[in-house]
Amino acid sequence: MSSIHLRRSLHGARFGDRRSLLVAAASLGISFTLPALPARAARRRGAERPRSLLVIWLAGGPSQLETFDPHPGSPSGGPTRAIDTAIPGVQIAADYPIVAALLDRFALVRSLVSKEGDHERGQYTVKTGYRPDPNLIHPALGAIAAHELPAPGLELPRFISLGAAEFPSRGGYLGTEFDPYRVFAPGQKGQNLVPHVDADRQARRLGALDVLSRSFEAGRSEMVRRTYHDRTLREALGLMSSEQLAAFDLDGESESVKALYGDSDFGRGCLVARRLIEAGVRSVEVTLSGFDTHARNFAGHSAQAKLLDPALGALVGDLADRHLLESTVLVVMGEFGRTPSINPLDGRDHWPHGFSCLLGGAGIAVGQVIGATDPDGIAKMPSDPVEIPDLSATVLAALGIDFAREVATPVGRPMKLSSGNAIGRLLAGPG
Repeated sequence: MSSIHLRRSLHGARFGDRRSLLVAAASLGISFTLPALPARAARRRGAERPRSLLVIWLAGGPSQLETFDPHPGSPSGGPTRAIDTAIPGVQIAADYPIVAALLDRFALVRSLVSKEGDHERGQYTVKTGYRPDPNLIHPALGAIAAHELPAPGLELPRFISLGAAEFPSRGGYLGTEFDPYRVFAPGQKGQNLVPHVDADRQARRLGALDVLSRSFEAGRSEMVRRTYHDRTLREALGLMSSEQLAAFDLDGESESVKALYGDSDFGRGCLVARRLIEAGVRSVEVTLSGFDTHARNFAGHSAQAKLLDPALGALVGDLADRHLLESTVLVVMGEFGRTPSINPLDGRDHWPHGFSCLLGGAGIAVGQVIGATDPDGIAKMPSDPVEIPDLSATVLAALGIDFAREVATPVGRPMKLSSGNAIGRLLAGPG
C-alpha cells in the first residue's frame, strides 16, 4: 500500500478501521499526519461541552528510553529500536506503532524533572504538583478539576479512578468528597452499585436505618451534620438508581470496538473512560501498573506496550471521532523515568532527572517536542527541563482553571492550586 493510498483510506475511515491502517503504515515505515477533524463539527461539539481531564497513569515509573524517548545505538539505548512518527523527525520506541502514527495529536515533553525518586512520594508530586508536606495533603489534579469545573445534571461522581492504584489520588484539603470513586475492575457496571437483595428487602433495610438514624440524631444534630451521613446516603442511593450508570457498562459496545481497546482491565478502563467523559464526568484517571522494571526491563516494557499501544490509540481515535478530544485534556505520564544505565538484572532503576509525558486534546499546542535527554547518559539533567509544578499549572490552564487561585484549607491556610507557572508554548491559542 502506497503512502498516498493509505492517506486516502485514512481520510474516510472511522477509528476502528483506522487502527488497522495505522498498524499497516507502521509496518511499512510510513510516517504521516492524520486528517484534521471536520472543523465545523469539532467547533459544534467542542464549544458546547465543558472541559474534562483524562489522565492515563503509568504506575511504577515507565522508562523514557523504552517508550517516548529512545536512543537506539547509544550507550543508554539498550536493545530498544525506534520508529518514525507522525511528527516529522521524531521517533519513539518501536513497540508503539499505533501511538507513533497518532503522535501529532500530542505534545511530547521529554525533559520532565522531579526531586522525588520514591514511588509514593513521586506519584504524590506528579499527581498534585507539590512535594509531600507532613502538615497538609494536596489535592490531585483530578480532584481540582472535579472541584473547579461545573457539572450540571451529572449524577455520577465528578472524579473517577479506573484500575487498581497502589497510591490512589486524593481530594486532599478540598475534602474527601473529591476523593475519586474507585473502580478496580472496569467494565463490570461500576462497583458496589447494585443491591444484593430484592427491592422489598432493600426498602425494609432503609426503613430500619432511618429509625436508627433519627434515634441517634436526637440531641446530636450538630455532630450528625458534620458527618455528612444523610447527604452521603442520599447521593449513594441516587447513584444506584441513575440511568447514567450505563456509562460503566460495556454491554452496549460492539465486540469490534472492545477488541480495539484490548482484552485487558486497562483496555476496558480506557473504553469506560471514554464513556464517562461522554456522560459529562469532569475527571477520569485510568491506571496501568507494571512499569517498575528493576529486572527484565526490556521484556517488561514490551509486555506493557502490548496493553498501552492499542488502548491509547483506540482512545485517541474514539475521542476524536466523537468530537470529544476538543473538550478533553489528555495526559499520559508516570511518577518518574528509568536510569540511562542498565543494572546487572537487565533492568533500569528510578530516574526523576529527565522523563517523558504526553499532553493532548483541549487547550494543548500539539505536534511538538520539548526537551531532550542525553543519549550518552552522562548529563544528569535534560536540556530545556520542565519542572513538575509548571506541568501541573499548564494542565490546569488548559482546563480553563485559574491555577494561581488561592483556596483556604480547613484550618484556614491559603494554598494556591498550583505553585508553578503555565508553559505558554504548550498552550494552544484561542479559536
